[in-house]
Amino acid sequence: MKLQITAALLSTVLVASACQPTPQNQAAAGAVFGGAAGFALSELVDANDNWTAVAVLGGAAAGAVVAQNQQTRECAYADGRGGYYVAPC
Repeated sequence: MKLQITAALLSTVLVASACQPTPQNQAAAGAVFGGAAGFALSELVDANDNWTAVAVLGGAAAGAVVAQNQQTRECAYADGRGGYYVAPC
């Protein structure tokens, strides 16, 4: 049952993330959906409370960054020397 609830939550997050009407809301929505995905994943693997918090915060950060990249149409690429550069996707 736990697996089914987690799978339903994760699929809802993925579907809803594609329906953002305005660019201003994309970073906030990305953070919310990323945090929800982190929570769902931590529940799926029965993580303790500390790791659940880490997963939620990491998911929220990743979601916000992905949303920002979609808004600016720029991506970060590795430069081969341990750094990165930003260019159009």
